[in-house]
Amino acid sequence: MAYSKDSLTIDAEKVANQLCEVILSQIGGTLKKSGAVIGISGGIDSSVCAALCAKALGPQKVLGVMMPEKESSGDSEKLARKLGEKFGFETIKEDITRGLAGLGCYSERNEAIKQVFPEFDESWKCKIIIPTNILEKKTFNVFSLCIENSAGEKKTKRMPLSAYLQIVAASNFKQRLRMTTLYYHAEKKNWAVIGTGNKDEHEQGFFVKYGDGGADLKPIGHLFKMQVFQLAEYLGVPEDIINRTPTTDTYSSEVTQEEFFFGLDFYRMDMLWHALEQNIPAKEVAKVLDLTIEQVETGYANIKRKILATEYLRMEPLMADMQK
Repeated sequence: MAYSKDSLTIDAEKVANQLCEVILSQIGGTLKKSGAVIGISGGIDSSVCAALCAKALGPQKVLGVMMPEKESSGDSEKLARKLGEKFGFETIKEDITRGLAGLGCYSERNEAIKQVFPEFDESWKCKIIIPTNILEKKTFNVFSLCIENSAGEKKTKRMPLSAYLQIVAASNFKQRLRMTTLYYHAEKKNWAVIGTGNKDEHEQGFFVKYGDGGADLKPIGHLFKMQVFQLAEYLGVPEDIINRTPTTDTYSSEVTQEEFFFGLDFYRMDMLWHALEQNIPAKEVAKVLDLTIEQVETGYANIKRKILATEYLRMEPLMADMQK
């Protein structure tokens, strides 16, 4: 099939039905479980996964767990509850703020932020960002720290490596505690934990190892973000969830997935990645996406670099094989 603007269009009904069959087979057959536990954040990926599980297993066999903390967006809980009402599954709320404080999530992160901005305290919001156009050859994926006070004043600086690593390590407590919470509820019911990552996140390493990357099955791990949107439309996910800008919901200052990690809108990134996988010449891709050949080649290089650099996240634990 020729490469075109519709190359990632799917038969959403067919794909949804196939995924429901797989979910039913994997949970009941392979895993020998009888239901699904899923973390719901009001985001499109978890919403699609929850809708698929409710369709495959029946809503009475699905538990949606909201896991806010003091820096979460207020919209997340509202949208998550709306999702549960729409598809008829039970939702519960587990506030993980105290657990995160006990683990040192906030204090260790703030200590590192003060290495960059000594004036920072808890009255400021913070986020990590990267340059937001990976198609530009002179753009380097160097992370910067942005803080914002209650008056709206913003300050941004590049971080030394030590500060960056400590901020990320401390922030990753959030995803790891959420996954721990999901497994508690899953084991209590003898149900399976559903991973909500899509192909963009899984293959490019936008997840926390043994955090949101840990699950019993990942129904949409092979689908591009643009295909997840198509499934959401077919399944009837509420419009305000579909129209919500995808965010990390990790930092106190709102940050989109594009500015935190991907550096490009999902349509162009997914179309570039699909073309890369299909060995489509850069000249042909440039014409379809209204880009220059150099931009396409730069996009290809950035995607390949991220996949290679994050391979360790997808690896199983290494074993000492003394036979070799």
